[in-house]
Amino acid sequence: MASILDEYEDSQNTRQSSQQHSRLSSANIGIAHSGFVNVRLEEEKPIFNKQRIDFTPPEKINHLAVCNNQLCMSLGKDTLLRIDLAKPDQPNQIELGRKDDSKVHKLFLDPTGSHLLISMSTSECLYLNRNTQKVRSLSRWRGHLVESVGWNKLLGNETNTGPILVGTSQGVIFEAEISATEGSLFNTNPDQYFRQVHSLEEDGRPAPVCCLEVERGLENKYFIIATTRKRLFQFVGKVAEGSEQQGFSSIFTQNQDLLPSFQEFPVNMGYSEITFYTSKLRTSPKAFAWMMGNGVLYGQLDYVRPDSLLSDVQVWEYTADIDLSVIKPISIVLTQFHFLLLLHDRVKAICTLNGQVVHEDVFPDKFGSLKRMIKDPVGGLVWLYTERAVFRYHIQRESRDVWQMYMSMNKFDLAKEYCRERPECMDMVLAKEAEHCFQNKRYLESAKCYALTQNYFEEIALKFIEAKQEDALKEFLLKKLNNLKASERTQITLLVTWLAELYLNRLGQLEDDGNSVVFRETREEFRHFLTTSKHRDCLFNNRSIIYDLLASHGNVDDMVYFSVVMQDYERVISHYCQHDEYHAALDVLSKHCDEKLFYKFSPVLMQHIPERVVDAWIQMGKRLDPKKLIPALMNYSQMGSTSQQTNETQRYMEFCVHELKVTEEAIHNYLLSLYAKYKPDSLLRYLEQAGTHASEIHYDLKYALRLCAEHGYLRACVLVYRIMELYEEAVDLALQVDVDLAKTCADLPEDDEELRKKLWLKIARHVVQEEKDVKKAMNCLSSCNLLKIEDILPFFPDFVTIDHFKEAICSSLEEYNKHIEELKQEMEEATESAKRIREDIQEMRNKYGMVDSQDKCSACDFPLLNRPFYLFLCGHMFHYDCLMQEVTPHLSTYKQSRLEELQKKLSASMQSSKSRHRPTLKEDDDTSSLGKGSTGTSREQIKSDIDDIVASECAYCGELMIKSIDKPFIDPEKFEEEKSSWL
Repeated sequence: MASILDEYEDSQNTRQSSQQHSRLSSANIGIAHSGFVNVRLEEEKPIFNKQRIDFTPPEKINHLAVCNNQLCMSLGKDTLLRIDLAKPDQPNQIELGRKDDSKVHKLFLDPTGSHLLISMSTSECLYLNRNTQKVRSLSRWRGHLVESVGWNKLLGNETNTGPILVGTSQGVIFEAEISATEGSLFNTNPDQYFRQVHSLEEDGRPAPVCCLEVERGLENKYFIIATTRKRLFQFVGKVAEGSEQQGFSSIFTQNQDLLPSFQEFPVNMGYSEITFYTSKLRTSPKAFAWMMGNGVLYGQLDYVRPDSLLSDVQVWEYTADIDLSVIKPISIVLTQFHFLLLLHDRVKAICTLNGQVVHEDVFPDKFGSLKRMIKDPVGGLVWLYTERAVFRYHIQRESRDVWQMYMSMNKFDLAKEYCRERPECMDMVLAKEAEHCFQNKRYLESAKCYALTQNYFEEIALKFIEAKQEDALKEFLLKKLNNLKASERTQITLLVTWLAELYLNRLGQLEDDGNSVVFRETREEFRHFLTTSKHRDCLFNNRSIIYDLLASHGNVDDMVYFSVVMQDYERVISHYCQHDEYHAALDVLSKHCDEKLFYKFSPVLMQHIPERVVDAWIQMGKRLDPKKLIPALMNYSQMGSTSQQTNETQRYMEFCVHELKVTEEAIHNYLLSLYAKYKPDSLLRYLEQAGTHASEIHYDLKYALRLCAEHGYLRACVLVYRIMELYEEAVDLALQVDVDLAKTCADLPEDDEELRKKLWLKIARHVVQEEKDVKKAMNCLSSCNLLKIEDILPFFPDFVTIDHFKEAICSSLEEYNKHIEELKQEMEEATESAKRIREDIQEMRNKYGMVDSQDKCSACDFPLLNRPFYLFLCGHMFHYDCLMQEVTPHLSTYKQSRLEELQKKLSASMQSSKSRHRPTLKEDDDTSSLGKGSTGTSREQIKSDIDDIVASECAYCGELMIKSIDKPFIDPEKFEEEKSSWL
């Protein structure tokens, strides 16, 4: 046997596929009513795909069992074949070694595929473990023909079955346990124990136990299902936690006093079979199907029910072609939505949802009659066999058409569950559900379903309009709107506008009916619709339409709310102002802090609530431009203002000046005008605090002067004159107010003594001529040291005697004498200084220094006498050109240009002297001698000027060296070049 799983398509399947393909090719392709395109891109495989195993048995197949990818079959009389389906090329053949006429009655394979029980026709039972080659006899089981085994799914493993139940042909249920490990010296049997726990009867006589199933529910509750030919028994009981290893005898003991729960059917066909469906591995079964004489009993398993495990039970009666007297069903297998019924020559698939036969597969006679069908709960494959062949079914996408059945049964939730990944099917289910709800007048549910379909929008909308179901229409539009993409702007705009109209109509009706509760709920719903972020862009772009709708319905409150949502605060504030709700308007302004709206609405609000408006301005701080608020203030000032408005205006202007430090001239000018008109006491204080220099002033001096003059505030005018440095005008005006004020003004021009004297003379003249107070006039002399008695004498009248100012005259004369003495002493000191200077000059002319032939230049360190040089008193000696090079970089720009100019002149004079030819005539000699003397004199003067610049002091000891102390040794511009030269 090369490969048991080499598969090929049966000829019947090939014919079916070709027929389906021909039908597909001839099918019309088009657009369905729902809007989906119904096109199959590839051939759809059948749900039940039969495949024959490429295997020719050497002997007839008697029995077959498969579980957990382990396949065991009985061949002939004495041969057992085991195949690991993961390694199909490595079959294992075992001889049972039976010499008598016994035959294999049944094979039982546990869920792990490790333990194989072989029931013999001679009422014996053999055991074979997957990991051994030795078949062992179960001595305790001898004398009992095993018909069924209930495996322990919880405790069973590869070496031990755990407690299991065994049903016999005499209706007795035993509990047993088998271990594959070798026992003790005295106990080498694999069966640990074998004891009776219960017996089943039919019509007062023992009946064979056809099937056994053990399942565990919640809270350690166990369910045992046992079937006979006509009855289905249920045993329910609890096993104490931790005592599961003790077996199931306690469950039967708990039911001993009660009659066992069973279901019985009248027809007996000699045997029965029960099968279960488990959705996932290692979970409890969810459904069952019991094949018996009257048909197939199928339903769900409910582990919560206290008394019975079976629920939603239905009976499928055999079809007319199944006559129990001639043709009996052999075996049954349950899948998720079907059960497969095995007859001697065919397999029927019946849908558990509607009881219809959906598939019938007829087997050719060449393979012989079918014997049994088994399902591997782990692999999910369905196996069936004849004496000469093995087949298996692949179940593919079993739920593909389930949605249609659920839809026809009006179980729409289940239908949708099974077509989630098939949008065209989902659309049909939704459309059918919507129509069903509409017919049953469940309009809101119908609207929700219609919104999810691809049906024509206009058709559905008209349907609800004709039924006068505005709420359902609204729900439909809302759902449809939520399903639209952001790019579908036109559709969104249409739906949003329509919904707004529906809401407004509904609100108007409720308001007329006086139903306040529903009205409030609807309004909240409408406002929630207006604030939905998904529709925000659409509402914003079409806000004018929404405003028109709200206005046409007279819905002012919602208009205001919508304006706030759209951040159209201008409209909100205008509404409040029109209805004299100024506080509310200011609250909106303060909350959203929009500078433009402050500028626009402040004039209106200032007329009615000035204090709160100014508080809001102050709170805004620098975000507001005070200059833009002045027109509003000037407007209400012209219209006539109250004292409160005036005070609040001054308060804000003072806040701008003192807190915000505003320097705008218009602000300061306006504050000045307010002080001049309403608060003169603060005017002078403001002017004094504003500063005394024109550079510090932020108001217009000319405007301030005119304002103060118009209102007669002379002191303020004097202060402004002083700031404008118009001291004569200040003194003239101050003399009208206070002489001391005039004196203060007269001392201000400190740098201009002539002007100060002139101002003090004005004060003296005023005192003498206007006030006629000689004593005060004398005080002017003491207050200003620029005035003399002779300066003010002309101001006195002729009748004034000298006694009034004798002391002043004497004091003046003493000062003159003292001044003359000081001048004499200064002249003597100047004469003495000149004499000493002449002596120093004479001494310097006679001073000399000694230069040795070995002396070197302090700059270049070459012999000094090789070139022209300079000798300084400090002892430093420099060549002419070396000193020039040392001093030039430290000279100012002016001196550098001057030095360059002198050098050019010196060079030019030397060139002209060399190029001059000697004349022959005497007159020429005289002329040349004159020119030569003139040229020599000019050259000496140039050299002297150069020496004054270059050699005025030693380059190393003079001020140049001191000034260059903070300069770097290397010029920054040449640093990189110098740095690279050292690398």
